[in-house]
Amino acid sequence: MVGTVPDAAEPGDGPPRGELLLTVDVGTSGARAAVFDLAGRRLLEVRRPYPISTPQPGWAEQDARRWRGEALAALHGVIRSLGPGSRVLAIGLTGQVPSVVGLDVRDEPVGPGLMYRDNRATGEAEAFRARFGDAAIHRRTGHLPAAFHIGPKLLWLRAHRPAEFGRAVRFLQPRDLAALALTGEAATDGSHAAATLLFDLRARRWDDELFAAFDLDPASLPPIRGAWEVVGDLRPALVRRFGLPAGVAVPVVLGGADSQACALGAGVVEPGPVSEMAGSSTCLNAAVAAPLPALAITHYTHVVPGPWCTETGINTTGAAVGWVARLLYGGRGGRPGSADFARLDAEAAGVPAGADRVLALPVLGDGERTDADLRGAITGLSERHGRAVIARAVLEGVAFTIRDQLDLLREAGAPVDELRVSGGDTRLATWNRVKADVVGVPVRRVPGDAATTGVAMLAGLGAGAYRDPAEAIERCVHLEPALDPDPAARDRYAEAFAAWRGLAASISVRRAPTADRREG
Repeated sequence: MVGTVPDAAEPGDGPPRGELLLTVDVGTSGARAAVFDLAGRRLLEVRRPYPISTPQPGWAEQDARRWRGEALAALHGVIRSLGPGSRVLAIGLTGQVPSVVGLDVRDEPVGPGLMYRDNRATGEAEAFRARFGDAAIHRRTGHLPAAFHIGPKLLWLRAHRPAEFGRAVRFLQPRDLAALALTGEAATDGSHAAATLLFDLRARRWDDELFAAFDLDPASLPPIRGAWEVVGDLRPALVRRFGLPAGVAVPVVLGGADSQACALGAGVVEPGPVSEMAGSSTCLNAAVAAPLPALAITHYTHVVPGPWCTETGINTTGAAVGWVARLLYGGRGGRPGSADFARLDAEAAGVPAGADRVLALPVLGDGERTDADLRGAITGLSERHGRAVIARAVLEGVAFTIRDQLDLLREAGAPVDELRVSGGDTRLATWNRVKADVVGVPVRRVPGDAATTGVAMLAGLGAGAYRDPAEAIERCVHLEPALDPDPAARDRYAEAFAAWRGLAASISVRRAPTADRREG
């Protein structure tokens, strides 16, 4: 059961007090820390940005020292803002997945962190496919090999940056790096481990045969623990640095991958509803009782005991809308809710469904997760069209991509009866309406950010504040009323969706045939 209480405290409520849960998210555009009460209300958030470097087409790097430094700074910022009488029950962690950095014997980065959207390791991903075959590797790991995964990234580093690779004694993802900095302990969870392509999905452990096949050391990746488990207490030096009472024990709960935590924060722990984490990129997640056979659907362990969590992802969704805002609406890299996004949303609302046959393929990150050669396109333009039509076409293009992913779930046997959307981009009302009409199921907005809410719930589970996930969901998940699809618009979008799929197939040179994508 979910409630409808406000997501955040009203202005003037004062500094947070009482029993509190803190979260740290080492995300794509920056690190952020937040404060939650036990009802799932986000009371305070501090953001610390860091840039993305793209030194070559298809590459995406970040300074891993910034991952760690800005995460600590954001956490310090929220702790400094707590009111008297506050008690931090636990700190939960999440971050972008799968990004990776090697650490030397002093736990210092040996080079830049390679992001999830970095597509340089395509050849190394093909080595996984050639060695095991698509169906076999999918059965073992729940994934099809791609440059997206950490295993191929490690092979690329060994081949092209051997000095860095040789100095690295372990490789960590951004969330794991934060856990190490906070507690001195190295650990990861199944939702992160599954993104390596070196994880036995059904056994929920590292796959020794996969490590051996590529001469990789299993000890270079951290031990696997439950997302709800306490990694350790906040280090005494950080207790002093953050100004917490001397001798206080603050447990740090490992947490999970951002999209799986988002599914928990949206109440998606059983089949039926699907969670959409709508940010710079999009992740779609559903809870399933057993992994599905469709090769295009990836799988992770969920962040709660029991189910698995499917995922399909789109690299540039909010980033594509941000591109339109910057290019055509005078934006300067603002976020949803800023004036440029508000103008874009309002103007797109005035364009009829179908965008006058203008189609957009919103692939602006030099490739997609499953197709490194795919690029963006806008077709059907005329001199009579203005920026509003382009904006509408991009919103619809993302919605078509989401429908394509949800159709995969349906065909594989997973029910899709509701789309629960969360993240900053859900503030674009026109986009929520477009999604409902294109996908054909009710859309329910999860106020705020379900990913950090889910991490706070995991922190509460680790601290014993909630008995089980069901109680955490009942107390913390607050859904807005459903936005039902408009049947008339749905009919108009059917033709446009077919044309959009034809556009995607014509541009891609690597896209597998439909039957191969959808069957194991």
